[in-house]
Parts: sequence; C-alpha cells; structure tokens
Amino acid sequence: MPRKGMRSLCFSPKHSSSSTFSHSPSPSRFGFSPSRPSFSDSAMDRTLDLADPIINKWNPETTTFARVTSLFYENRREARDFIKTVNNLQRAMHFFVMENSSSDKLARAQNLMQIAMKRLQKEFYQILSMNRAHLDPESVSTRSSRTSIASSSSYNDDDVDEEAEAEAADGSISEVEDASMAAMSDLRLIAECMISSGYAKECLKIYKIIRKSIVDEGIYKLDVEKLSSSQIHKMDWEVLDLRIKNWLSAVRTAVQTLFNGERILCDEVFASFDSIRESCFHEIAKEGAMLLFAFPENVAKHGKKSPEKVFRVVDMYTGIANHWPEIESIFSFESTTAIKSQALTSLVKLGEFVRAALDEFESAIQKESSKSPVAGAGIHFLTIEAMDYLSNLADYSNVLADILANSPPSAKKNLPETYFGFSDSEELPAPAISVKMAWLILVLLCKLDTKAKYYKDAALAYLFLANNLQYVVVKVQTSNLKYLLGDEWVTKHEGNVKQFAANYQRLGWGHVMDSLPTDPTAVAPEKVAEIFKKFNSAFDQANRKQALCVVHDQKLRDLIKVSIARKIVGLYREFYNANREKITGERYSASVVRYAPEDVGHHLSDLFFGAGSSSSFQSSPSHSRRPRSR
Repeated sequence: MPRKGMRSLCFSPKHSSSSTFSHSPSPSRFGFSPSRPSFSDSAMDRTLDLADPIINKWNPETTTFARVTSLFYENRREARDFIKTVNNLQRAMHFFVMENSSSDKLARAQNLMQIAMKRLQKEFYQILSMNRAHLDPESVSTRSSRTSIASSSSYNDDDVDEEAEAEAADGSISEVEDASMAAMSDLRLIAECMISSGYAKECLKIYKIIRKSIVDEGIYKLDVEKLSSSQIHKMDWEVLDLRIKNWLSAVRTAVQTLFNGERILCDEVFASFDSIRESCFHEIAKEGAMLLFAFPENVAKHGKKSPEKVFRVVDMYTGIANHWPEIESIFSFESTTAIKSQALTSLVKLGEFVRAALDEFESAIQKESSKSPVAGAGIHFLTIEAMDYLSNLADYSNVLADILANSPPSAKKNLPETYFGFSDSEELPAPAISVKMAWLILVLLCKLDTKAKYYKDAALAYLFLANNLQYVVVKVQTSNLKYLLGDEWVTKHEGNVKQFAANYQRLGWGHVMDSLPTDPTAVAPEKVAEIFKKFNSAFDQANRKQALCVVHDQKLRDLIKVSIARKIVGLYREFYNANREKITGERYSASVVRYAPEDVGHHLSDLFFGAGSSSSFQSSPSHSRRPRSR
C-alpha cells in the first residue's frame, strides 16, 4: 500500500524534510496543465530506475563515502547531474500523482526525493559554512552590480559550466572572486531545486541562520552597539565622541560592504524567487541595520546641543547623506522600508541638532558678558573663538547648505540688505547658509560694538573695532567663508575697517596735526618756538598713549602707520625746513626743536607692536584652527 500523509509538492513545505504528503497536490500549482502530460508509463519507470542509483550513492545514511564526502566539492559535474536527476524525479512525481496518487511508484519516488533533499540540505549547509571567507560581504560586494546579477529570472543548468569556464578564463577575476562566484552558483542551483521541490523552509532556515550570524558578527566587529537614550544623555562627551568616530567608520563599511554584499548574495542565490529573496534579506539585515541607523538619532535627540558638538553631528549627517543612494538601492524592498525610514529620521534629527546648536552659538555670543577692555585695543577672545568656529563650519558648507535650506534666520527679514553685505531679494534669494553665516557674523560685530563702548578713549574704541573687524575679514578671505559671503561682503567690510582706522587716526592723532599750521611757510618768527613746543607736547602725549596699542594684522598696521606718517611727517617736515633756521641761534634751541622729521618717522614706525613687543601676526590669522574630521 502507498504511504499515507506523504510530502506535499507545493511551494509551502513543512518544517521537516522528513514530513510526508498530507494530500495530493494540484498539478496546476507547478505550472502543469490538468490534462494528462505526454509522458509514458515506461518513461517514468526509467526515470525512477535512473534516479535510484544516483541519489542513493549520496545517501549519508547508507554509505560512509556519502557521509564524509561533499558532492559539490568532489565532482561539480556529478553535482549538476544530481540536480538534473532530482528535477526529472519531480516531473515523474507529478505524472504519478495524476495517474494514481496511491501507487507504489509514487511512494518510491517520494522516498528518493526525501533522500535527495537531505543530501542537498547537507550540501547547502556545507557550502555556506565552509565558504565563509569566499562568501564574506567584502568578497561578494566586489562582484558586478545586483542589477546585472539578478537580471535573468532563472539559471539554465546547461549554461553553468560554460559560464564558469568563461569567468575562470577572464584574467581580471581574482581567485577569491572566482571561488565566490562558484559558491554562489552552487547555492543558487541547490536553492532553486529545493524550493521547486517543496523544501523552501528547510533551505531558508539554513540560509538565514548562517547569514544572519555573519551580519550580526560584522556589526559587532564594527563596534556598533545598542545604547539607550539615558546612556547617551549621561555619557561624557569624550566617550560619546569616541563612539561617534567608531560609528563614522562603521557606517561606511556596513553600507558599502556588509549590507551591499549581503544583498548581492541574497539576490544571486534566490534570483528566481522575488518574494523569498526579499523576506530573506529583510530578516537577515533588519536588526543590524536598524541598530546602525538608530544611533545618530539617539545622539541627536538626547545629546547635549552645544556648539562644539556640531562638527561630529555634521560628520554623522554626512555619513548617511553621502551613502543615501546606496542605502536606497540596498534597502529597496518594501519590507525594508522601515530601515530607510530610520536612516531618514536620523538625518532629520541630526539636522535639527545642528540648527539648535547654531542657535545656541548665537545666544552664547549675545550673552558673553566680559566688560574689561582688551589691552592695547587688540583682538577680543570672542572674535577669535567665534570666527574660528564659523570658518571651520564653512568647511562643511555643502552639508550645512542642505541642513539650513529650509531654515533661514527669521531676524533677517526685519533688517535691510545692507546689514548683510550681499544681495538677497525675493527675486534672487541668497543661499540659506550664506544668510546664516552673514547673520552670525553680524551678531558678533554688534557684540563688538558693545565691547568698544567700555573704552574711555574714543580713539582706542575705533582701533579696537578696526582690529577685530580686520580679523573677521581676513578669516573670511582665508577660509571657505569667502565662497559663502562673496566679494561684495568682503569689499563692504574692508571699507568699514578703513573707516574705523580713519576715525582712530582723527581722534588719536588729530591734535598732533592740529598743533602745526596749515601754511608752514607763513609763520611769524616769534611764533615758531611756540609751535615747536606745542608739537613736541602733542606728539609726546600721543606717542605715549598709542605706544601701548597693538595692531596684529600687518596689512592694517602698515596702512595706519603710513597714513599717519604721510599726514604728520609730511606737514612737520615742511614746517621744520621752513622755520628751523629761525631759532638756531636762540638759547635752548635744542630743547625747542626736539625732533627732526626722521625722528618722528622712526617713532611712528615703532608703533602698534604692543608694549615691549616688536613682533606681529601676519594677515592670515589661524588660531585654534580645528582639523577637519572626515
């Protein structure tokens, strides 16, 4: 009597390969017409007779040879004959089902099929396990794109050897790639045979267990671990910064190699079964991918939003944004939408973090409360720190442009265009990042205006403004800020520097120039000595006061000194040459004429180096320049 409850031939097999049919399946589910196929009884008998020795040769329960030998490693040609035999056996079973579902021949065929499936399970497991090096994501990802791999719906068994020979002959394919391709080819043959024979669950169970362990191990080796919101919130910045650095390295490897290679392998092995390869890849990759892409969101949501952390956050944003086309391609299945959504959510939250941190930076400038004037009217520490920060931000201009695209500063709307120094109109709006940078510098300059009021001497206040604005302008010119703000901005603020310098000269040295007559040649002899004395007093007073001043920027320093010297030395030389002889014979003439024109010039040339200093900064301030972390 035929065996009852024999294995179903449908595409939804039972969990165990030893389970049996519970009913006779509908032949139409296998692509066969309900009408009688054109196979003769004797042909089916021959199929069984041919299949029996081929399949039983590799029955691990009957021969020691079959237990210790791998079919696909021993003889790949014989392995392909084995697969063809199983496919023929399946067709014979269809015939027997339609002829007589209770025949002994069907029972014999089912027994052979179970032996064959156990063999193929063993081979499938061995290939996956023993070829971990050849099937690791890095090796697999070096292959051609998934599009070319999965373009055909199924393999033609007769073409396999030809393909393998062609690939082996290609000198550009390395031995590792060749072994990888051979293993994938074998896995695909086995998977298609098992799934078509109704053993999909057994096949997928083996595949998922082994491949998921590889992905999970890869994520672990990349040092990606699950951190709770409270852990991140309580974490010291130095520790969190190290975690972020690890993540930046991990996301590149995970996307380009780990998940990309796994998707390629899955597409290759299950190329003929779209729903299977989708569900398979989803189950293998989801846990690791969600863990990878959730980390940036947790940092953005629960990390402290301080300005100095912006650079690492922007690096994370870049890490996802730069790989977004690959992320979309790798996780293109509908079942992996949640993974893409998580990556996109992280991008959004990172952008929110950056905008909040920039607002905090602006607030920090406005709240800076030091009231002590900078010695020598030099550069305020706030100017140095703020411009270093902004110039470093400008290195990330492409990413920041994306982050700030929809969030221009609202305060800008209430200010005239001249406050920004570049054109920005509704017809031709400036990029949001340019407006943001201009706004933050404007906030800084307004703060410096407040700082200047702490100087009791108006001349020093203007020199302070000239020094600090020059530092700002040079920082813009020597960084990527120049591309964001443009020549118009630079020209406008260079003009402001010159205006501040002119006001300093007028207030700091104007009384020296006023001590000399407008027409040096029309001075009465009795007034000459008095004028010399007034000049000496005014020059001494100005020189003493301004000797403590410092102008760090060489270009600005030379500009101020040349301008002062041109006005004072020129006028004094003309007066000196016209009137010096009028008092040469007088008593105490040496005390009256204390300075020759050259002496005045020498004194002026020593100015603006600060007390006891003759060194200077060059025109390219580079204090505390943060190295770019890419």
